[in-house]
Amino acid sequence: MSFKDLQLAKPLLRALEEEGYSTPTPIQAQAIPEALSGRDVFGTAQTGTGKTCAFALPILHRLNHDENNERGRAPRSLILCPTRELADQIHERLVTYGRHLRLKHVVVYGGVSQGRQVNGLRAGSDVLVATPGRLIDLVGQGHADLRSVETLVLDEADRMLDMGFITDIRRIVGLIPAERQTLFFSATVSRDIRKLASSILNEPVQIDTAPESSTVESIRQEVYMLERKQRHLLLKQILSKEVVGRTLVFTRTKYGADKLAKVLWRSGIGADAIHGNKSQRARFNAMEAFRSGEKSVLVATDIASRGIDVDDITHVVNFDMPIDTETYVHRIGRTARAGASGVAISFCGRNDKQLLKAIQRQTKADLTIIHDIPELIESDDVADVPDHMKRKSSPKTIARERERDREQGRGKNRSKGRSKDRSQDRSKPSSGRTAPAKRKKVKGKWVSVHEDEGASKRTSKRKSGASKPSSASKRPARSRSDEDGERPVGRPKKKGKGAAKRARKKTSMSKSRVRDDSGPPSGAGRKKKKSKMGKAKWKAKAATAGKKGKSSPGARKKKNTSSTPGHRGSAGYSKKKTSKSRGPKS
Repeated sequence: MSFKDLQLAKPLLRALEEEGYSTPTPIQAQAIPEALSGRDVFGTAQTGTGKTCAFALPILHRLNHDENNERGRAPRSLILCPTRELADQIHERLVTYGRHLRLKHVVVYGGVSQGRQVNGLRAGSDVLVATPGRLIDLVGQGHADLRSVETLVLDEADRMLDMGFITDIRRIVGLIPAERQTLFFSATVSRDIRKLASSILNEPVQIDTAPESSTVESIRQEVYMLERKQRHLLLKQILSKEVVGRTLVFTRTKYGADKLAKVLWRSGIGADAIHGNKSQRARFNAMEAFRSGEKSVLVATDIASRGIDVDDITHVVNFDMPIDTETYVHRIGRTARAGASGVAISFCGRNDKQLLKAIQRQTKADLTIIHDIPELIESDDVADVPDHMKRKSSPKTIARERERDREQGRGKNRSKGRSKDRSQDRSKPSSGRTAPAKRKKVKGKWVSVHEDEGASKRTSKRKSGASKPSSASKRPARSRSDEDGERPVGRPKKKGKGAAKRARKKTSMSKSRVRDDSGPPSGAGRKKKKSKMGKAKWKAKAATAGKKGKSSPGARKKKNTSSTPGHRGSAGYSKKKTSKSRGPKS
């Protein structure tokens, strides 16, 4: 059977011929005729067998007969997918297959600005490719209208359920007319998948081209039994082989993906990481570099296990074992696509043996278990790395990266409180407050200098002087360096209310601690601080003080007498105060 036997439109057949498609895959040969007849389809096929083409061609064929090019028209076909990368891939396939048709396609997904997406919807679209989260947002804002949708496609439905999109999917289905055609495709089938399919499909045609949770026979699957500490060494040894081409490495965590990509990059292997915490621009650049061959290794989390359709991926490496069998099937399905062959390598530790047994039981695949691990040695030599695996950076970029790594290492050492060089060299005397200070008297003032006699300039530690600022101190401090190299400290910089006062107090306290055997203390001769007592109170205190420190009766009487009514010491105040207990004073 060929695509011409499927009775597709001539523009579609011409585009397929330009792409080199001649014979449809089993899922395409069975799903396309049923979809062209208008029936609902529930298709299950192995990953990499052309499910995107199976639902894209019937949609383009049906829309080709309707030449409605009205500006601002609502989309007539909606394709839902779980990830941004898969949405971009489906949109690219639609543009490729429909290059000779007058149709418009719009793709919307989160992680980027919605301005361009909104403009595309306003200009009108025939096919809308979207992720559930961003589509719900645009519908709530009034930018997307789903009342004209005639065909609904759910691609990688099992992945959308795993990512928690079930509520959004049901909400979107409620916004679409009940009289529609629904195409449901998935690589794996579980109980939840069947329950969802039965709720949105109307008497579907079920197409099963492969058993559930099965892998492609053309993939050679190997499992290395080793612990985590040696995995990066084995991975570098595997990538150093000439037969290894474009390689996709899967990790369990986002942090692990970044760390592994950095290890491979420093070893001379061109690698990059992709995961959910990356921005859409960074993810797009990583995918383009991987497709173009600029970087031969892509380290990814399970976000890339669906939707990455890159040609000539020779090896898939499970650096961390997947959490379930379905994820394992999707991971290794990134290789051996479109009838090609590939190799899937998994690293398994003692804690992953139960996962390995579950994969063997459900996939019924022939896994080669390898216990004899070759000797692994840590080496920074990049001479053994093949030319097609080496990184393509310029020498300036590599030098800049090494300098950045060194700066990061210095920062880590400073955060620990002591640098690496400082900890290794114990012979140097410590500096700071613990070092003994050497003092000299310069121009009548005691200053501290360093013990290094060979230095041309020395920094003073403390400065003595009057605590009360003079008018000269308000002027900028002049440079008075002499032959001994002393540099006096100027007036402290004012940083707020009371800053100068605190600085003077600190200076006076430091002067009081400085002593010398050959001279008086630096704080000697300092004036006593004058009290802030008011002038009237000062006179009253002086009047009450006798020659021997005793107060005279007259002064005390004068002090307690007040002419203000109600004030303490007045006659009315005393009478009112003592009227309850005793009579008024005479």
